[in-house]
Amino acid sequence: MPALVRAAGAVLWRPGAQGPEVALVHRPRYDDWSLPKGKLDPGELPAQAAVREVAEETGFSSVLVRPLAQVRYAVPTRSGESAPKIVDYFSARLRAGEFAPNDEVDELRWLPLEQARAELSYPHDARVLDAFDQSREETATVLLVRHAKAGKRSEWSGDDALRPLSEAGRKQRDALHSLLPLFAPSRIYSAPRVRCEQTVAPVAGDGGIDIVSEPLFSEEIYSADPQAGVRALLEVAAEGGTSVVSSQGGVIPDLVTRLADSAGLPLDEVASRKGSVWTLTFRPDERTDDGKAPGLRLAAADYLPDPLARARRTPAGR
Repeated sequence: MPALVRAAGAVLWRPGAQGPEVALVHRPRYDDWSLPKGKLDPGELPAQAAVREVAEETGFSSVLVRPLAQVRYAVPTRSGESAPKIVDYFSARLRAGEFAPNDEVDELRWLPLEQARAELSYPHDARVLDAFDQSREETATVLLVRHAKAGKRSEWSGDDALRPLSEAGRKQRDALHSLLPLFAPSRIYSAPRVRCEQTVAPVAGDGGIDIVSEPLFSEEIYSADPQAGVRALLEVAAEGGTSVVSSQGGVIPDLVTRLADSAGLPLDEVASRKGSVWTLTFRPDERTDDGKAPGLRLAAADYLPDPLARARRTPAGR
């Protein structure tokens, strides 16, 4: 069997007078119009590859908003066979830069969605654009992080709240440090646990962001009143933009499940490995605006089990 080809790309967009405009690139080698994308480098995560490929093909830096879709198709090999290819696509907001023709792309066009659909050469790119169109009402992204490894509780003699990251946990923390800033978070919250705070401390330091301690994201407080924890997460999302929440394994599966059930989203699995990240995106919802919780509902949930491992996507409805 030919080896699986992994790639990543993005719907790169900017605000326009009549709605968002998206960037399409023309590749002279194939004489096609497509979304910017490319193969993963060894050890690279799809999110990292998407940002890099956008920069290489378009000259623009970008901020990831959320995963959009995963496309699968076959590509020809030099031996004449076909190999399976998987491309992870993200929504990426334009940050800065300037296009210049290069070896891969000789032209770039900024187009409204309908014109972009008509211009695209491949049906699977149009489906990705449809997923982006469906995401336009979303107002917030929360990166829900389980703290990195901190050794065994039974081998720590002090206060468990003070248990620090282990050597393996510090490696996970460093990997998260290369991933989370791609989403340009503006706020960081953490359960009052040293291991939770240490997991996101490098991201906070680089961004000049204070880590806000929130007891409702700790196991003991959350288990006493899960609905209060859900409201706290919704209040974070209600601030808009992108936030990071660092929490624990006794919180995250139940919290994500409650949010998904309330929104009617089917999730195949709600895992929470150490060092993992749930990308949760929200949209306005009058049904939940009861005066006690912000009027938001979960729109999509995507799971990265461990930044040191290859990413996988857990589909969720919208």
